[in-house]
Amino acid sequence: MRCLYTMSCAAILALAVACATWQAPADFSTSGLRERAQTATRHEVRVSAAVLSAEDRRRMLGVELDKTRVQPVWVEVQNQTADPLLLLRPGTDPDYFSPLEVAWSVHRTLAPAANARIDAHFDQLGFKNPVLPGETKAGLLFINPERVTRLLNIDLLQRKTLIPFSLFLQVPDDAGEKWFAEGLFQHHGSEIKDYDDLAALRSALERLPCCAADANGRAHGDPLNAILVGEFADIAAAFVRRGYRRAAYSADAAERVFSRMPDAVVRKQSQAGAPATWVRVWLTPMRFEGRSVYLAQVGRPIGGRFAPHESENLVLHEDVDEARNLLIQDMMYSAGLDKLGFVTGVGPASQAQSRTTFSGAHYFSDGLRAVMFFAPRPLSLSEVEMLDWETYLDRRESPARKEVDDAHK
Repeated sequence: MRCLYTMSCAAILALAVACATWQAPADFSTSGLRERAQTATRHEVRVSAAVLSAEDRRRMLGVELDKTRVQPVWVEVQNQTADPLLLLRPGTDPDYFSPLEVAWSVHRTLAPAANARIDAHFDQLGFKNPVLPGETKAGLLFINPERVTRLLNIDLLQRKTLIPFSLFLQVPDDAGEKWFAEGLFQHHGSEIKDYDDLAALRSALERLPCCAADANGRAHGDPLNAILVGEFADIAAAFVRRGYRRAAYSADAAERVFSRMPDAVVRKQSQAGAPATWVRVWLTPMRFEGRSVYLAQVGRPIGGRFAPHESENLVLHEDVDEARNLLIQDMMYSAGLDKLGFVTGVGPASQAQSRTTFSGAHYFSDGLRAVMFFAPRPLSLSEVEMLDWETYLDRRESPARKEVDDAHK
């Protein structure tokens, strides 16, 4: 018994000594980050950014972050204006992490002194506001992880102006989803039709497929109930600002449009961690005034935010119009929505005569597609132009919705 007691004490002592030995990295260089950083300049402000690799994290932070689900990004801001700048972290990630929050996640057991050093080191590495006139400031932002390619929004607040940046950053040490990389945005230049007239664009949008197909191109999949028009960076920035993140499941790859899998899939995570809304996106062979036009599926799983978050086999909820309308409202608050209209193309389906997809899901719909035009942020709600296309806002209720309400009476 005495031997066991002695061994236990020795083990605890060894653990305490090991935990207490943590020291901040003595020296580290950002030259490697600068070499692969993406840079943009607007209004006399220069922004550079790079995602840290596993080696960068060990070298700069002195700890492993692999289990924390946090992605550190190095950001440098050079301010050549006459006004101070504030970096607005929620514009980069609405669910961003503070440096001390991340530091706490790697605290050691029985090591208060070492933990204090970890806190001080992480706090020192974090990006510090403000960036004064003529100043260059660099630091880390701790945000939720993205794979393969990270869209990084940087919103810098000047006295009466917001200066937004959108940078596409390579994520080191990540091969990503093979099917996503192979199928991304494939259209030859000779296939692309550029429209400069809204009426002609509307007609073309109504002729797009009603829904996706299976791999053989025969069975119908989920309805294609949204159109996104704009520069990819502006669209992606709007989605990021509303908490959507890229997350592709195996079921997404089964949906085919233009004989290919989705070019991108984003999901808005609920508070419980379940994917509450998904948006699958395909680039179309058309443009509007030089801007890209994307065809999209918007859906929610049966169970919504209460669906099991560990499952990838999520079944489409039958009320696809609700998911479409929630996306519209999200984009209204994204500060990136410029115009909104509705076109036909999906085809109406009542609840009594709902459609069935090749995956076995059922859905009903008013048959309309939401067409959302995006522009560089920020835009206010009052600036959103409503196009005089298919009537929607003056509808009391869709036939499908009326049937649901009548059934509950």
